[in-house]
Amino acid sequence: MTRREGVQLLALLASFVVAGYAGIRLLAGNVIGTGVWFVGSAVVHDLVLFPLYAGIDAALVLLLRWRPEWATVAGVRWLNYLRVPVVISGLLLLVWSPLILRVSNGAYYAASGLSAQPFAPRWLAVTAVLFAISAVILVVRAMQGVKP
Repeated sequence: MTRREGVQLLALLASFVVAGYAGIRLLAGNVIGTGVWFVGSAVVHDLVLFPLYAGIDAALVLLLRWRPEWATVAGVRWLNYLRVPVVISGLLLLVWSPLILRVSNGAYYAASGLSAQPFAPRWLAVTAVLFAISAVILVVRAMQGVKP
């Protein structure tokens, strides 16, 4: 075994230890509620969210095939520069939606002592920064003529 493989093995084992600890902590509370949450989130994702975002992406790709002049900005295809910030922002919204949408029942305050008020503006700020970074990278690549 090489040194690199040993480091990779240690990192993998460490990730299993962290995941195991998180699982034990998660299941120490309401086991049935946690199980229902996992099953419900898998069902909602597979039956609602995945068809929704896959359909929107497929429609956009189809539109760009019909209108190839819309598919590029200065010779650079722009679709992935839209996909990446949308996915990251969507994941953040999905994970933190009770606090962003302020539908939390006060459990966050009871557990942390902090207010849920700043979550919506911060999520909007992170989303704006993600789109701004993506736009800047697109502009720089378009000026350089790089085609991803």
